[in-house]
Amino acid sequence: MRSDLIVVGGGAAGMMAAGRAAELGCSVCLVEKNDRLGRKLRITGKGRCNVTNHCTAREVVEAVPSNGRFLFGALSAFPPEETMRFFEGLGVPLKTERGNRVFPVSDQAADIVDALSAYVRRGGCRVLHGEVRELLLREGRLEGVRLSSGEELHAPAVLVACGGLSYPATGSTGDGYRLARQAGHTVTGLRPSLVPLVEQGHDCAELTGLSLRNIGLSVWDTRRKREVYTDFGELLFTHFGLSGPVILSASSHLRDMEPGRYEVRIDLKPALSPEQLDARLLRDFAENRNRDFANSLGALLPRKLIPVAVRRSGIPPTCKCNAVTRQMREHFLSLLKCFSVPIEGFRPIAEAIVTAGGVDVKEVNPKTMESKLLPGLFFAGEVLDVDAYTGGFNLQIAFATGRAAAGAVASGKGLTEKGGHSHEGNCN
Repeated sequence: MRSDLIVVGGGAAGMMAAGRAAELGCSVCLVEKNDRLGRKLRITGKGRCNVTNHCTAREVVEAVPSNGRFLFGALSAFPPEETMRFFEGLGVPLKTERGNRVFPVSDQAADIVDALSAYVRRGGCRVLHGEVRELLLREGRLEGVRLSSGEELHAPAVLVACGGLSYPATGSTGDGYRLARQAGHTVTGLRPSLVPLVEQGHDCAELTGLSLRNIGLSVWDTRRKREVYTDFGELLFTHFGLSGPVILSASSHLRDMEPGRYEVRIDLKPALSPEQLDARLLRDFAENRNRDFANSLGALLPRKLIPVAVRRSGIPPTCKCNAVTRQMREHFLSLLKCFSVPIEGFRPIAEAIVTAGGVDVKEVNPKTMESKLLPGLFFAGEVLDVDAYTGGFNLQIAFATGRAAAGAVASGKGLTEKGGHSHEGNCN
């Protein structure tokens, strides 16, 4: 069976593109390797699906550490407000939370997946469950794809939207990079983004399971001697190091990672200035003047953190509070305002929320998402070398790029702008 467009990957970008192309009159074949669509989308946002960020297109671009300008056209054509209008039009009411993060009112990612799946099927898209092995290339022309089963699917346009390398259990195993390389594309260095960090040391393992809310966080680049990130929020100590929302966000800023280059600095008492915290310490020590230092911190720190803090302070655990000197107290105060954790590296890319790196955007038309190397080949979503901070930005990019590719295929502009052949089939 011949189609106007073959979409490889039934995730956020793929479903949006397939549904939109069908809506615009194209015959579409969507190929998904899993037994159901949107498998990775179902687990995003801890199962709640942070579907977008309620901000402007420009603010989304600003949330992309590299190659953000490449996305400006697609995001301007389909900004977050349009994404919100789209899903509410499909019957999914949305709500906006802290940081302008947008979620379904139900807090169920399945509602987003079901809405997109219905959008795809309502347009008459043919959905196949199979794995695309390679592009069909004959005499330098794209003619479709070949599945692992050997079956050939024919179309003058193919959209690669099968994600990156993160969460491989959901089907993101790097297939899109293989297809891109077959077409001659450059795939930039792949690395984890929005990922937990591994400690260079052992203190975090001792604190495993401890969650700290409302902490201040900064990341120091020891090579360049400068601060590269600051945040406020929740952090989790794990057996390997650090995780939690502020850590995932911070990881996007840590470029050229190497052991010991970065140091996470945690302000355990961000609501108190150094002067206020010193006054607090003086009061606590006065109230516990005859108690051991190690036994006087229960009102100040979580129980699990006390042994590590005492050890780092250098103050003998059995030192009576009335014997703590001013110098000791100042050192302890500094520790509370800057609890440092040297970083060994990232956790494996399979544990990352998104993959950084991908198809080099210099080889892709930013208006249409079409390859500049092979007419008829398009890319959308995580397979591209664009990754954003946490907060709904990455899904917004997937929706906007998928939408841009679908519009280009439907209008025929993707192939005709460079003087190439026009699409066969009905895409009017």
